[in-house]
Amino acid sequence: MTGSILVLGDSLSYYDETGGLPADDPRIWPNVVGERCGREVELFARIGWTSRDVWWAITQDPRIWAELPDADVVVLAFGGMDSLPSPVPTALREQIRYLRPAGLRQVVRTAYSWLQPKLSPLGWPMALPPRITVEYFEKIRFSLAHLRPELPVVVCLPPTHDSPYYGNVHPGRIPTTSAIERWAREHDLPTVAFYDATADAFADAGTEMNPDGIHWGLAAHARIADAVEPIVKPLL
Repeated sequence: MTGSILVLGDSLSYYDETGGLPADDPRIWPNVVGERCGREVELFARIGWTSRDVWWAITQDPRIWAELPDADVVVLAFGGMDSLPSPVPTALREQIRYLRPAGLRQVVRTAYSWLQPKLSPLGWPMALPPRITVEYFEKIRFSLAHLRPELPVVVCLPPTHDSPYYGNVHPGRIPTTSAIERWAREHDLPTVAFYDATADAFADAGTEMNPDGIHWGLAAHARIADAVEPIVKPLL
C-alpha cells in the first residue's frame, strides 16, 4: 500500500496571492510535490503557527495520530513565524482576540498594528527565540522517532517576507535559520532552504505575491515545490 507525505506547516503551505486555499488544492506546493512523487499529501497547518503550535497539534490532534502510521515521510515546513519580530510578547498578543467588549479589542488591535512595523527593526523580542524554536523542533523529532523510528523527516528552513506589517525587515531569519540548521545537522536530517526562492519571488516585480507581503503567489509555490521534490523523492 502506498503511503503519504505528511506535511506539518503554517499558512505558507496553503495561502496564495488571493488568500487561503483548501488543503486539497492541487496548486499549493505540498500537493505539487505529492503529485510529482506519486503520493497523497496530508497537510496539517494553520495561519500563524509557530513550532510551539505544531508541537501542541502533534500532542493534541488525533487526526495527526491517525495519519502517522501511513506516512512515508514527514516534512517540517514551519519556523518562519518563529523568526518574526513580536514587539509585544506572543502570549500577550494572542490574548487580544479574547478582549471584551469588541470596541476595546479593536482599539488594542489597532494600537498593536501601529506599533508592530515601527518596532520591528529592533528585531526583538521575536515570536519565539531560536533556542526555544529548536527545543520544539527536537520535541517533535523525538516524538516522531519514538513512534516511527524509521520514518524519514525533512526540515524546511525559514523563508523571508517583505511585509509592511513587519516594517519590511526580517532580522530574526538568520539566527533562527542557523539554529534550525545546526539542530538538523546534529540529527542527520535533510534540509530544504526556502530563502532563495522566496527572496527572489518578492524581488521579482513580475511574480504575483499576496499583498500582505508574507504569503506567496502560486508561481512561488511552484518554486518551493522545485526545491522540496528532489529532497523528498529519494526518501520514498
